[in-house]
Amino acid sequence: MTPDQLRAFCLDFNDAREEFPFGPEASVFKVAGKMFALSALDAEPLRINLKCEPEEAERLREEYAAVAPGYHMNKRHWNTVTVGGLPDRMVRELIEDSYDLVVAGLPKAVRLRLDRP
Repeated sequence: MTPDQLRAFCLDFNDAREEFPFGPEASVFKVAGKMFALSALDAEPLRINLKCEPEEAERLREEYAAVAPGYHMNKRHWNTVTVGGLPDRMVRELIEDSYDLVVAGLPKAVRLRLDRP
């Protein structure tokens, strides 16, 4: 997955936005103002921070060398994924899971507006 493909996939979700609150090198992808992904898209290797259920986060870290505790994040709830170290399909699933976790924490009216009850 290329940086452009990663950006396009993250922006394809309902109400997804890309912002740069940490400077121009760090793309922060948000839904309804809440972050679901963070990546320095020009970094080599390409990595992305993603929200994850705590138990699943630990399992993924144990099973895959490309998954580590979230860099500069709450390590219980965030993982840093080296994109090239996992199949693209799995990276897309992890991004979608992160988006869904963030949406699940939003008020019901916002979730309904996003078509994700």
